Amino acid sequence: MNSTIVQSDISFSLDPANGVPIYRQIIQQIEYGILSGRMKSGDRLPTIRSLAVNLKINPNTIAKAYNELEIKGILATQVGSGTYISDKKPELEEDARLQKVREVLRRFIQEMKDLGVDTGELIALIKSFPQR
Repeated sequence: MNSTIVQSDISFSLDPANGVPIYRQIIQQIEYGILSGRMKSGDRLPTIRSLAVNLKINPNTIAKAYNELEIKGILATQVGSGTYISDKKPELEEDARLQKVREVLRRFIQEMKDLGVDTGELIALIKSFPQR
């Protein structure tokens, strides 16, 4: 069973069946949120307790993810105030980057299939799509 939580622009979608530990999925999603610009320096993260309740997981799992990100300098915790995104940008490991690309691509292809777009048409649309 997948869990998805959205709090402002912060979205967590967990899949216990994909083989990646839950705390690692949270770390990857925070890092991706920062790199994609959806999460910015100074943004406040949900509290450990509220996120654990919303995702229906152990608070220690959230604490482990937040702690690892704090050690990396990506998060900063202010006692009594909360946990915030710092100025430091994460560097995705190549395997984590590739996994995220595959995940996004899988969802995109499924959405195109749901819209009735076949593979040939999808390739033509991508090739003709204007570059920024």
